[in-house]
Amino acid sequence: MTRLFALVRRFPLVAVTVAIGLVAGVLVASGLEPAARWLISLYALAIAGVEAVRMIRGLLSKQFGLDILAVTAIVSTIVVGEYWASLVIVLMLTGGEALEVAAAGRAQRELRALLDRVPQLAHRIEADGSIVDVAADQVRTGDRLLVRPAEIVPVDAELASPLGGFDESSLTGESLPVDKTAGDAVMSGSVNGPVAVEVVATALAADSQYQRIVELVRDAASSKAPLVRLADRYALPFTAVSLGIAGVAWALSGDPVRFAEVLVVATPCPLLIAAPVAFMGGMSSAAKRGIVMKNAGSLEKLARARTVAFDKTGTLTLGRPVVVGAHAEPGFEHDELVQLVASAERYSSHVLADSLQQAAVDRELALLDSTDAREVPAHGVIAMIGGREVVVGKPAFVGDHAPDVVRRTGESGEAVIYAAIDGRFAGVVVLRDAVRDDAAATLDALRTLGVTRTLMVTGDIAATAEPIAAGLGISEVHAECLPDDKVRIIREAQPRPVVMVGDGVNDAPVLAVSDVGIAMGARGSTAASESADVVILLDDISRVARAVAIGQRTVRIALQSIWLGIAISIGLMLVAAVGLLPAIAGAALQEVVDLVAILGALRAVRAGAAPVPGLDVMPSRRGVPVLPSGQ
Repeated sequence: MTRLFALVRRFPLVAVTVAIGLVAGVLVASGLEPAARWLISLYALAIAGVEAVRMIRGLLSKQFGLDILAVTAIVSTIVVGEYWASLVIVLMLTGGEALEVAAAGRAQRELRALLDRVPQLAHRIEADGSIVDVAADQVRTGDRLLVRPAEIVPVDAELASPLGGFDESSLTGESLPVDKTAGDAVMSGSVNGPVAVEVVATALAADSQYQRIVELVRDAASSKAPLVRLADRYALPFTAVSLGIAGVAWALSGDPVRFAEVLVVATPCPLLIAAPVAFMGGMSSAAKRGIVMKNAGSLEKLARARTVAFDKTGTLTLGRPVVVGAHAEPGFEHDELVQLVASAERYSSHVLADSLQQAAVDRELALLDSTDAREVPAHGVIAMIGGREVVVGKPAFVGDHAPDVVRRTGESGEAVIYAAIDGRFAGVVVLRDAVRDDAAATLDALRTLGVTRTLMVTGDIAATAEPIAAGLGISEVHAECLPDDKVRIIREAQPRPVVMVGDGVNDAPVLAVSDVGIAMGARGSTAASESADVVILLDDISRVARAVAIGQRTVRIALQSIWLGIAISIGLMLVAAVGLLPAIAGAALQEVVDLVAILGALRAVRAGAAPVPGLDVMPSRRGVPVLPSGQ
């Protein structure tokens, strides 16, 4: 009973329509058929009036919708005395919202699952060893927490126990448990295995990975896709065809009832419901596979993508380069060069900064503090260390401070970092970053999916970028690009839509201006994730091709559902035109058409399950084969 009252409060017009029908039925049974006819007619006309106002507002804003068919059908059935048919039409219109909500609820199941799993509680271990339960948002960085078996990790943390196993499927779509050792990062939202572990919080709840994902999902769930009103593209021709069939049926038969009977089965609910249900299903399917669509319109653009541009470091490559050599100029020592470069990079946000610092740590060289340091984005960093000016970065930038710079060409896949000390060229540090194992297959899959142009747009020098691009079959390389250069290149790129894939801070502007910006969010920056339209939670470049495939399948299913509704409606109109389909029967059949269209659209919840050519079986980040769906 409580559930029934909740439904009545949520869909009052449906309840009123059903109540009107029950009262009218009692009146007819009591011999008061005229009263029942007036009750239903007045109510139906009131609903038609509301729809007419909505239709006029749409026309004034130059939006031609399908409301005119519903209004005409209601009025015509009342005029010819088919008032029960008019009530069924009203029930269909008011019940359409309820059907859409129910279908969308099924389609959004995976999105809701993420929202329902937001960690609420943490078990904090106090200094005396006691355990105190606190709200997750009260956890502070450095707090030691106990995570019991099968519990959700409340905040981003570092594993303090020797070993641990975590289920990250709700975050990444990867169903295999992830084994971790002491010191490994543990994402909030992951589920602990069968053994209790201790972790040390490394971020507040609001700044943790899971909370970021939740915000992305909330944005996605509240967004509207351009194709949600896809049916409006067919509004004018469908309306013209419907009125034409109805008019011809009336003219040939001489019976105005035929006009009403045709329009009863021309009502547009299946066309209006199919697209939004399909898009919610596609977004849910993508989320299950670690791909969060922040805006439902991204699915439609991905389906039509013809150009895809990639950043290099951390996108096509693993983004974890290691120092393979240091070449000091005369007057400087190799260890001195590595130590000063690593110390300066402590003040840089560049993706290579951690690798350069790690090289000094591996050589047991102390990282020195700077009295004055500043980073010049996309160029390099300048730091005063021990009274010496250290300039680290690209050759042109270092050359502005040391005219004696000598350019060096690294081998394929290598990055060369230049350094100047006190105005003199001090040497270079060479790093190598491996290309992702699945990068080549991803590019092949994109071409199979209809992408005709691929680009590499990177801040790295051409000598480093071009060999990698050539090995992946990317013929167009734009190297040594500043953020402004990347924005200009993507804005001018043809054919469109253009997809940009990146993960760094300097990718944020170009992700924002591309038709679809995709951020590799597993280790990517917050700025990149916030600027992007799509965030890939798993550190897996093949998800880019999978996102395009999901977009194509979702749009295809939406269009199929719409065309199915149109075909069935036209078929029923032709049957009604020859007098074989009474108005009340036609109105009932239209409800069946609604259900068929919805069931067809719900196929989009499996949009990510079908294999993508070239990505049937891909290696996971632990070298274990996983299914292409991420399951």
